[in-house]
Amino acid sequence: MSGEQMRSGLALKTQRLTLRPLNADDAADLHRLVNDWEVAKTLARVPFPYPRDLADEWIASTRAQIAAGTAWHLAVTREVDGAEALLGCVGLTLDAKNPREAELGYWIGRRHWGQGLGPEAAGRLAHWALANLDIDRLVASALVDNERSAAVLRRIGFKENGAGSQEFVSRGGLMPVRLFSATRMDIAVEAAAPVEAAPTSGKPTLLVAAVALIDAENRVLLARRPEGKPLAGLWEFPGGKVAPGETPEEALIRELREELGIDVSAACLGPFTFASHTYEKFHLLMPLYLCRRWQGQVTAMEGQALTWVRPARLGDYAMPPADIPLVAMLRDFL
Repeated sequence: MSGEQMRSGLALKTQRLTLRPLNADDAADLHRLVNDWEVAKTLARVPFPYPRDLADEWIASTRAQIAAGTAWHLAVTREVDGAEALLGCVGLTLDAKNPREAELGYWIGRRHWGQGLGPEAAGRLAHWALANLDIDRLVASALVDNERSAAVLRRIGFKENGAGSQEFVSRGGLMPVRLFSATRMDIAVEAAAPVEAAPTSGKPTLLVAAVALIDAENRVLLARRPEGKPLAGLWEFPGGKVAPGETPEEALIRELREELGIDVSAACLGPFTFASHTYEKFHLLMPLYLCRRWQGQVTAMEGQALTWVRPARLGDYAMPPADIPLVAMLRDFL
């Protein structure tokens, strides 16, 4: 789901939860849950006692922020006895000074503690954000004495990287906090794609074929890695793993048909260069081909984001480490 889809009111799902935009009908339940000292004391921007009319005002502001694409504060809900129940909130706010960074926060009502709902909700929004927003890093903070919140952040992949202080409205002043951050490499998917034919020693080598599709205006197609894949949210050249028994050309023909709905012949795939890059768990070998001719209309068959980019602008898009050296060579060639 993209940022545009989120603005349209669609929801994020987990095994047990639904994360959706707040609405006016949530105000009474939200007030009841957050107007609790054990909850409010851990939240920097929440006063205590929490006025009832503030719930209405805040909910209205969250919908305006989602529409503007500056913040996503969502209700955490679950079906209980056949009806939807509000459990808490999870939020993400873009940094106005550094738009490549966003702050993650969450809270769960006290009666629902101890069920693992915090990491489930916060982890889901973190994965969505890195896969769908043009950001490189998430940040978060937790009170020094709030080990429960620090544990949640560590569980979903955040790393502690310092200490600071933050104004807490409920406590009437500055409080010491632990600072956390996470990148795409930290917020990893639970199960990455397996690598076949691992050698007896060293890292296995993964063979992937990629192609730079070039249109009549000399623009290059980039595809965004969807949520659920390693390095989700980064832009890359279309392609995929070379299956056992396949040639790189055969793999590209298959991948382009499955992912983009186009037919390409091997004669239209011109070898250009290759990438050789070592990741943490494997070594990637990726030949890059050029292609200017295909049949059919380029279509996002798997719902992935696509964009046609002028060669001079390729460097503006965040890409996996293995793709970055290819950009300079391709830009110089075109």
